[in-house]
Amino acid sequence: METQWFVGVDWATQAHQVCVLDAQGGRVGERSVAHSGTGLEELCQWLLEISGGEAAQVHVGIEVPHGAVVETLLERGFAVFAINPKQLDRFRDRFTVAGAKDDRRDAYVLADSLRTDAGCFRRLVVDQPLVIELREWSRMAEDLQQERTRLSNRLRDQLRRYYPQCFAITDDVAAPWFLDLWALVPTPADAGRGRADRVTRLLRRHRIRRIDAAAILTHLRSPALVVATGTTAAATAHIRILSARLRLVQQQLTDCHAQLDVLCARLDAEAEPPAGEHDEQRDGAILRSLPGVGRIVLATLLAEASQPLAARDYHALRALSGVAPVTRQSGRRCVVVMRKACQLRLRTAVYHWARVASQCDPPTRARYRALRARGHSHGRALRSVADRLLRIACAMLRAGTLYDAERAAARPMPGHAEPMIASHGG
Repeated sequence: METQWFVGVDWATQAHQVCVLDAQGGRVGERSVAHSGTGLEELCQWLLEISGGEAAQVHVGIEVPHGAVVETLLERGFAVFAINPKQLDRFRDRFTVAGAKDDRRDAYVLADSLRTDAGCFRRLVVDQPLVIELREWSRMAEDLQQERTRLSNRLRDQLRRYYPQCFAITDDVAAPWFLDLWALVPTPADAGRGRADRVTRLLRRHRIRRIDAAAILTHLRSPALVVATGTTAAATAHIRILSARLRLVQQQLTDCHAQLDVLCARLDAEAEPPAGEHDEQRDGAILRSLPGVGRIVLATLLAEASQPLAARDYHALRALSGVAPVTRQSGRRCVVVMRKACQLRLRTAVYHWARVASQCDPPTRARYRALRARGHSHGRALRSVADRLLRIACAMLRAGTLYDAERAAARPMPGHAEPMIASHGG
């Protein structure tokens, strides 16, 4: 159906500015709506009155591609399009060269840009409920991992004040077994009185085999630091608080990881194969078969790149993950640099995917070493490896087949044309 109305929504936290244009660019109306259930319902009713009840004839432009405004409009049948704020800033220069900016102007710029340059916008669709849930659990797991790292660093600082012997035992001072060990011998004086059989039972309970009780007590009983009176008591009090918080975060992180496995399995189980192709593999199983793909990488790919994966869009995936480089050419000068405008969580996941694959998969490791031998930096070589993995993943998804290491090893590494002047930063 031909679009008749173009709407720009300048999103805010308390109220949203809305501007409506007709197909010729004439201003039909504008208003501010509150960020509430009543306000968004009034917005939908107002747009339906303008369009005569034809929601499909209304195209809405907005900067933020998620949130209650987007979900409400999509549920009511309106076509919603998102644009990068940087692009919107360039479109704003059409209407003012002085750099003026306000909510009404931004709403008008969104509506008029959608009318004249719809190709710069990305149409939004409602994700599956499981994808939305998986995305939230994936982001919670990342937040918890960052919190664990922060608390671990604080614990390390306190141990460094009076008990550096602990660092000879393990690098991961936030591990549950080490927290139990510290609770057993919290000070060098306690280590001198510690019993080997109690430490042995602790290690057996946590299934730690790389070090024994004798070695642990030997390290802990090495000459201690000479500290001021009260330092040991203060540090141990601080560590007790940190230890309790670390145990909670570790338990929540374990629960998150278990939930990610459940959701990925449910997403595969609920995926409907095309008619007549009941034997094809599910997307999750295909991605999981690739070298370097683990729980976190798989969950991030399925959650943050669900639409490009469903469309098997290799070019969208490489741009969204920051793998595709950016070329800046002027005259005889050509510079190729790393793409900064991308989905950061997806870029991190793809980076670790390529890093682990380069360590564990012989064909991928050979390609990484060949790229390094050609003078590529570590980051550039990993991006090239990730580019190849994304291309293989899309081909496997289109064919519905699992990864074949022998076939991958038999394929020669394709050559790449070098620009006259190249700088692939990072």
